[in-house]
Amino acid sequence: MAGLVAAAGAALLGARAAVVERGKLGGDCLNYGCVPSKGLIHAARLAASARRLPEFGIDTGEVRVDFSRVMRRMKEVQAHIGEHDEAERFEGMGIEVIFGEGRFTGPDAFEAGGRRIRARRFLIATGSGPFVPDTPGLRDVLYLTNETVFDLSEQPRRMAVLGAGPIGLELAQAFQQLGTEVEVLELMPKLLPRLDPEMADLLREALLESGLRMHFEVKITRVEKRGNTTVIHAETPQGPREYACDALLAAVGRKPNIEGLGLDAAGVKHSPRGVETDATLRTSNPKIYAAGDVRGGFQFTHVAEYEAGIALRNMLFSEPFGIPVPFLKKKASYDAVPWAIYTTPEAAHVGMTEAEAREALGEVQVLRFPMDRVDRAVLEGETAGFCKLVCDARGRLVGADLVGISAGEILHEFALAVRKKLHVKEVVETIHVYPTLAQVNKRAAGMFYARKLFTPAFRKKMQRLFGLRGSVDVRDPGGFDADSKQ
Repeated sequence: MAGLVAAAGAALLGARAAVVERGKLGGDCLNYGCVPSKGLIHAARLAASARRLPEFGIDTGEVRVDFSRVMRRMKEVQAHIGEHDEAERFEGMGIEVIFGEGRFTGPDAFEAGGRRIRARRFLIATGSGPFVPDTPGLRDVLYLTNETVFDLSEQPRRMAVLGAGPIGLELAQAFQQLGTEVEVLELMPKLLPRLDPEMADLLREALLESGLRMHFEVKITRVEKRGNTTVIHAETPQGPREYACDALLAAVGRKPNIEGLGLDAAGVKHSPRGVETDATLRTSNPKIYAAGDVRGGFQFTHVAEYEAGIALRNMLFSEPFGIPVPFLKKKASYDAVPWAIYTTPEAAHVGMTEAEAREALGEVQVLRFPMDRVDRAVLEGETAGFCKLVCDARGRLVGADLVGISAGEILHEFALAVRKKLHVKEVVETIHVYPTLAQVNKRAAGMFYARKLFTPAFRKKMQRLFGLRGSVDVRDPGGFDADSKQ
């Protein structure tokens, strides 16, 4: 993704650009990640929703899933989206597209497709691939990764998913909703350590209630094949255990695609975590920049796109007439990176977690509001989750977490607020459409004032000042814990 974005931007700005690709254009997102996974997840959610139709007074009979048709439709949509990343489109923009393996042969030279390429600037945007652990016996069985799971045409009856990260959870629940018996095996004791612990616990509870079977502190010792069954041997808190499955999905992490690139010949510092860059995304070789997953940072398509823009600006415009001008250099900022996990319910985050904010700022205020008090969520029968906001002592938003229906869509108001360091009053004073799920944003932000204004002491003060009369008990203004935990 980062490579195509940068190449297109360069061409539109008048620079000559070339793209070298050893596989398929579009990168991991189009071919093995965001696009096919969300297509599969949407079908799975429809199946799960169809099973709930009797709750709404609608009877359609038994829900039957034709897995091959689900996968075929997903591939068709993927192909349609992929039209934007076809070689002909980029060649029409004046970009040279070269297919084949490529490697640096020197600080300013690259070989690909039997050609030697020299350029003023290079961008490394080779992405990442699935990390497969060296578990005894694993490579002797037919395991799946995110690069092969979407090629299935027959639905597995039983699936074991190694890893409870975002990829593992999303695909595990999708297959479970489509009718596969799924077991998720996770080495760590907790779910999603990068997510706020309070929200992670809520998501874990919701996933378990949905029927997804998850096992934690599972250390896999070996894998073997018994006939047509794959057997996973593991040590668990309850002792040794075996898990049998028809399909095994390895989703334990990602690794940067840096093998064979000749980075040492180019003088580019790197490690198993990825290519090292400074804040301007320049590597140890001033002619070479890097963007996207290959850096080992935030591994999201939207971050790769953002970094491509930063790198392109610095590659093209930071040295007018060949003279470096420091103030023209743009630094990447990751203070307000939003991300989401597309389970049901979804989880979404931006900015600092509560723990990070306390460590960085000391005094913080935490505001909460539950989805079961958002009318639209109640009407749609999707009341799991809540919104959690983290503010500094003055009330400026520094972080937000949501668990609930469409959390990834609702989050963007807070992504802007965190990026612009807005006070919660800006959210409170913004009119939100009723009834929408985004009402949770306004209600959560409003708790900042509720705890200050709707108190017995404040009420008595207003009665004295303005002659108000009343006996309503408003000690619990929000009906939900809005404790600042200061």
